[in-house]
Amino acid sequence: MIARLSVDVRQYLLITGNYWAFTLTDGALRMLVVLHFHQLGYSPLQVAMLFLFYEIFGVVTNLVGGWLGARIGLNRTMNIGLALQGIALSMLMVPAAGLTVAWVMAAQALSGIAKDLNKMSAKSSIKLLVPSGREGMLYRWVAALTGSKNALKGVGFFLGGALLSTVGFRSAVGAMAAAVLLVWIGSLALLKRDLGKAKAKPKFRDLLSKSEAINVLSAARMFLFGARDIWFVVALPVFLAQALGWDFWQVGGFLAAWVIGYGIVQSLAPYITGRKHGGVPRPATAWKWAAWLSIVPAAMAWLLRVGVSPAPVLMVGLALFGLLFAVNSSLHSYLIVAYAERDGVSLDVGFYYMANALGRLMGTVLSGWVFQRWGLAACLAFSALFATLAAAVSFRLPGSAQPTQG
Repeated sequence: MIARLSVDVRQYLLITGNYWAFTLTDGALRMLVVLHFHQLGYSPLQVAMLFLFYEIFGVVTNLVGGWLGARIGLNRTMNIGLALQGIALSMLMVPAAGLTVAWVMAAQALSGIAKDLNKMSAKSSIKLLVPSGREGMLYRWVAALTGSKNALKGVGFFLGGALLSTVGFRSAVGAMAAAVLLVWIGSLALLKRDLGKAKAKPKFRDLLSKSEAINVLSAARMFLFGARDIWFVVALPVFLAQALGWDFWQVGGFLAAWVIGYGIVQSLAPYITGRKHGGVPRPATAWKWAAWLSIVPAAMAWLLRVGVSPAPVLMVGLALFGLLFAVNSSLHSYLIVAYAERDGVSLDVGFYYMANALGRLMGTVLSGWVFQRWGLAACLAFSALFATLAAAVSFRLPGSAQPTQG
């Protein structure tokens, strides 16, 4: 049956499979590191610092990786990402005494490079596999890839908590390293050569030469992901374990359910935004959904401040936040792929995901620091501020501009 599919569809399925496998290990590793080092007595800020290089190198990788993908091809950058993830996981298999802060940060740096090479390659490839002028199809394919990836990331969160509870940290990362190795071998054999290589070799100065629409969208993306990670990365799992007394299974399961639901909503974004019949969202749609998003963490912060029981506030509030954030993220993911130039697409996509990584970096550091100083309610208040800034920046997207067709 697969053999009867077109070459482009088979390549899309292969890229999606690579992305799924990588995301599963990335989500599991994130949960393993947060819970394992919290269990060892690390403070929230110290746990956040373990991810500092992960996020910093993600910023650099997206910027340079887009240029690299345009020069050597997206198949190679995707395979390099898979190989680096295998090395990063292998580094964490050392005995417990060797898991120093510096060693874990170095492994996380490699994982950050790997994750963003993989993501940039996957998102850029879709632009090249969808025929010019088929913007409705492009929106659906981007939504499906992004949504399924995040659903798998949620499964990874649960997997990380479950593996930590059953086989322990070292065995868990060993099993994931073996799985990534198998996927990497398959990708080397099957992924189409020269996918995404620009016709003219881009110069290094082309990294920062972007249209106004891409610059504005990138800034909005930075604030959008800062709004999520400022409470999600460190503050929430530590709060659930510390204040509510949840065990690893419960923390991993709850975060997994949230991210899976969020991923499903992302996949359905073309229907939620009312564009299921081949239409695509207008740029103005982005600021409206970001404005709705900002209300939720603000309300949650206020409810926690006035003494409402945190469990129901988190259950209901995070469900609403997840729904709205998923639509926002899917809209952004479509708009950047649509706006990007077809020749050398990874240059534009890489620049945009550099801003995405910068938002995650800000959110990760603030998640540990703000939570340690003022608690979860303050993290949610900062989240509301960042979402408001995302809406304000998105308002500057060219209202009459159409995404590029070729």
